[in-house]
Amino acid sequence: MPFNFPLAPPSASSFAGQYDALFYTLCALTLFFTLLIVVGVIAFTVRYRQGSVADRSRPVYEDLRLELTLLGVPTVLGVGFFWWGAQQYIHMRTPPKDVQEIFVIGKQWMWHAQHPNGVRENNTLHVPVGRNVRLTMISQDVIHAFYIPAFRTQMMVVPGRYTTMWFQPTKAGEYHLFCNMYCGTQHSEMGGKVVAMEPREYAAWLSNGGERVPPMTMAQRGEKLFNGRLACNSCHVAEDNPRGPSLVNLFGKRRSFTNAGSQVADVFLVRESILRPYNKITAGYGQEMPAYEEELVKGTLTEENVDCASTPTPSRPRAVMSARRSSAMLLLVGPSSLKLFARRPTDS
Repeated sequence: MPFNFPLAPPSASSFAGQYDALFYTLCALTLFFTLLIVVGVIAFTVRYRQGSVADRSRPVYEDLRLELTLLGVPTVLGVGFFWWGAQQYIHMRTPPKDVQEIFVIGKQWMWHAQHPNGVRENNTLHVPVGRNVRLTMISQDVIHAFYIPAFRTQMMVVPGRYTTMWFQPTKAGEYHLFCNMYCGTQHSEMGGKVVAMEPREYAAWLSNGGERVPPMTMAQRGEKLFNGRLACNSCHVAEDNPRGPSLVNLFGKRRSFTNAGSQVADVFLVRESILRPYNKITAGYGQEMPAYEEELVKGTLTEENVDCASTPTPSRPRAVMSARRSSAMLLLVGPSSLKLFARRPTDS
């Protein structure tokens, strides 16, 4: 039976080569100094063993050049590796502007992915090769870690806040997906696969595949919640009124608060406004808006609902009719119809 045990997972992302180079360089340098120390220990052990004729007079000897070398070389190497690693970290944490958004929810013990057009999948993530993909992630229960070994990328997924990661697949194929943070008794079963597809195949899959329940986009599902079950349009309309402020073209604008200064409206502010509106009360208004955090804890409101609520989408012409009814603090109305979002949020 041939030996078939790879020492490292395949390299399938734009990050992989850079991280492998840093990792193997560190390994080689560690091996070099380890061998140097081991050989030195063995040499001195043999030379000064009991009964040897080695000179043991211990003469006083000082060499400033040797001391500076022993201090300088490790310092230069340490700073050099720090700079190398920092450059890669900054690159990993700074997504480009042209990214494809996918939303991911981690929960015991599965991964749930949702594409902006409404396609959903469990424990599987389809992505296009050669395109930048950004995942916006959150946990519905405990801390998880979204880990794709072949892409050399990992990000913590925590309850109560969004985290993001991005990558660019370079090779088509199927790759392992793991939860890399112990999250309970079935942690070892919380895995799946990432399917990297050629762009044309991915486009075909996206238009026909995945789980579609219900067959609506995230913005459409959000609009249904906004105008129906949550009845947000009873207070938030196209213009400011005594019940609530207008949120037309909110995204990217600075909003002032009576109890928390001011902040540029982004996905994080929207989430906080949904769950804990009393933390930042819009100037000129009181604490009338109900908090939905308790519903999230009870399970009557899910992280998937909040994801729909926090998804900026391109505006569409038929906006004008619904703009008179609602503006979208929850972003559920589908900024599609209200032109709420002039631009994408920037990562923090």
